[in-house]
Amino acid sequence: MPPILNAQSVSKAFGAAPLFRNISLTVSEGNRTGLIGPNGAGKSTLLSVLAGTQQPDSGEVAVRKRARVACVAQDSLYPAGLTVRDILERALLAAHIAKEEREGRLRELAGRAGFAAIDADAASLSRGWRKRLAIAEALVVSPDVLLLDEPTNHLDLAGIRWLEELLEEAEFAAVIVSHDRYFLENVANEIVELNRIYADGLLRVRGKFSRFLEERQAYLESQSREQESLRNRVRTEIEWLRRGPKARTTKSKARIGSAHEMIRKLADMDSRSVVNNAGIDFHASDRKTRRLITLEDVSFKVGERTLFEKLSFVFTAGTRVGLVGANDSGKTTLLRLLRGEQEPSSGTIQRADFLKIVYFSQLREIDPTLTLRRALAPDGDTVVYQGRQIHVASWAARFLFTGEQLNQPVERLSGGERARVLIARLMLDPADLLLLDEPTNDLDIPTLEILEDSLLEFPGALVLVTHDRYLLDRVSTTVLGLNGKGGAAQFAGYAQWEDWQAEVEAPKAKAAAKTEPASAPKQETKKKLSYLEAREFAAIEQRVEEADARLDIAKARAEDPAVATNAAALEEALAEMEAARQAVDALYARWADLTEKAG
Repeated sequence: MPPILNAQSVSKAFGAAPLFRNISLTVSEGNRTGLIGPNGAGKSTLLSVLAGTQQPDSGEVAVRKRARVACVAQDSLYPAGLTVRDILERALLAAHIAKEEREGRLRELAGRAGFAAIDADAASLSRGWRKRLAIAEALVVSPDVLLLDEPTNHLDLAGIRWLEELLEEAEFAAVIVSHDRYFLENVANEIVELNRIYADGLLRVRGKFSRFLEERQAYLESQSREQESLRNRVRTEIEWLRRGPKARTTKSKARIGSAHEMIRKLADMDSRSVVNNAGIDFHASDRKTRRLITLEDVSFKVGERTLFEKLSFVFTAGTRVGLVGANDSGKTTLLRLLRGEQEPSSGTIQRADFLKIVYFSQLREIDPTLTLRRALAPDGDTVVYQGRQIHVASWAARFLFTGEQLNQPVERLSGGERARVLIARLMLDPADLLLLDEPTNDLDIPTLEILEDSLLEFPGALVLVTHDRYLLDRVSTTVLGLNGKGGAAQFAGYAQWEDWQAEVEAPKAKAAAKTEPASAPKQETKKKLSYLEAREFAAIEQRVEEADARLDIAKARAEDPAVATNAAALEEALAEMEAARQAVDALYARWADLTEKAG
């Protein structure tokens, strides 16, 4: 059977800047293709070319006869006044679904997307629920290929699991632009990276994301060896050319032509192998006090609804908290409480004197009419970073912006570029506490890795709200989970939070099971570590050792006679020791779980 989509030698440029050249890509039955690449590589544009909403500058895209292609864009926006029902009815009408079938299809789609109330105003939905609605809308046509552009950006963790299950069970093929590494590992059965470092402009690997990482490394190592071998041959040919050979014989002419071709090929390989990464490096203040914020029996209510209650937690230097929970569970509210923008319904919040907090908002407030120059350096042509003056052009280059972009308005930047602008601004302020609310949306994988390393090296405290499960597992020393119904609990990692969620939902599932007809007993399958659990298992012993070391330091401080005779210092030291003890206990519990699962 021919492929559903067949893109052959397609190229696209904006102005004089090429996005991609002579790219060939096919989408066949059963493909769940994860499309990745650095910001600006042209992933969204390629998706639009596959969808037929943009025409390539050259090349062509063939669609199999009678095949249906649906596309869900990054931003899902709806006009005011239309309900979920209105949106789906409009899509059903456009798809020419028979009138008598529409109501049943509408309710099936709404239920599949998790909508309990189909009369809700679509424009007023959270971004995550608008994304669910957009996906349901795309499914109306029963597509043969579904194209998804950054679908997990605004979904909460429950929404991401919903989408994973939807794609796992789907009969249609899918091409998904995403930088969510756990999502790619769970969903994709092949990965395509669009990147100028590859001779063909892309690298396609069948298998999960983890397999892609292995194949990519092997490719780059092979390319590096070929590059070095070619460099040695070019060096020999250049020495020969400098001797001024006469192009009188056919053999000499051929060698001169071959030498120039090798030089051209090496120059091309050298230009493709240059990889720039954003220079992200948050820095802390010179504060000596380790105890930054103490929450004691903090509760918060919205009307009659309790988001969380009796929450106690101590933020000390080095604490890296992953804050998780469904949309509207209270994560952003807790960040506002930490900043002092709101007061708790009950309980107390104590902050260290002159506490410096740096906040990254998921709303990414930035004046779109500003030029990039003014967005990065509001008061002149220099910025002050760690006591040094840096010219705005150099500061922009650190975040992968060119000199030509400095006079462009911010509104012309991509989502990932805007995120880099905000990170650049935040880095200028030394902080005791970093509050990062969804900083990873639109960031490409290389930039995510730089961000992770920077956060791991940051000596202050950190609260990270993100739906990127890989980032949570790598960066967080503890996970604080909110269920939006008053519950809050601490865990060693994201997997333990998921287990807790499952335990909370288990009584509901058990009650629902009582209404289901009895079925044959299922054969128990042997547990096995997933690839990502295996990576966690391999690193957890070191994490335990580090946590034990932090606990030993905290104990020693509490036992220091100078601290023990100072009531305030002793209280702070004991709180720090208790937080370290809780982190150790949670890690040991997770280690035991993984050890049991590994057998």
